[in-house]
Amino acid sequence: MSSGATTPIAVLLVDDQPLVRAGLRVLMADNPDLLVVGEAGTGDEAVRLARELRPDVVVMDVRMPGMDGIEATRIVTAGPGAPRVLVLTTFDDDEYVYGALRSGASGFLVKDMALDDILAAIRVVAAGDALIAPGVTRRLIEEFAARPEPAPAAGPAPADLPPPGLPPRARSPHPLPGVTAREREVLALVGRGLSNGEIAERLHISAATAKAHVARLFTKLDARDRVQLVILAYEVGLAP
Repeated sequence: MSSGATTPIAVLLVDDQPLVRAGLRVLMADNPDLLVVGEAGTGDEAVRLARELRPDVVVMDVRMPGMDGIEATRIVTAGPGAPRVLVLTTFDDDEYVYGALRSGASGFLVKDMALDDILAAIRVVAAGDALIAPGVTRRLIEEFAARPEPAPAAGPAPADLPPPGLPPRARSPHPLPGVTAREREVLALVGRGLSNGEIAERLHISAATAKAHVARLFTKLDARDRVQLVILAYEVGLAP
């Protein structure tokens, strides 16, 4: 490849509906930074092609004949150098959401999203980030909020008590030690389901700076993925 050229993101499309795959393939053909390297109609084919073609991103459906997309995701994402998986499905049932995330998916989107948003999500996932449809993120927060709070081991120190009149959900059991004011702003926006690019626009910073802030939050808060940051943002009263 010539000097200065950018290698396109290699994408494997997995869906049991040929029309869906064809629509995505045609859409990506107009974007030189995306390259469809293969297509699969079943989970078994997805696993085989992922090993043979070594794509950067696998766009994975959930409901397919034989092996479903959740199990295929678990296999595809196992091991070093594995591709990233973006689950794209008609069904956003909680069972599928949690199953996909537990299996190693880096993103979860529904097919009624705008096509440009789907392409943007492929780029986000390929860059090493994670992305979940805003509606799904809100449901994850609501599910977390519905859980009963564990009884505290001991009463909070006077300095940790919230100001009088503060609503219970804003009473932070986690002081976020070492997290800067800017990082708290970023955590709040992650909690609202915003991508790094959207965070950058909102805070008037570069996308690289937004990504760096999120990376530092992963380290400082010992969070495994973006979903844990969303839950923590709610827990400390930063999420809406």
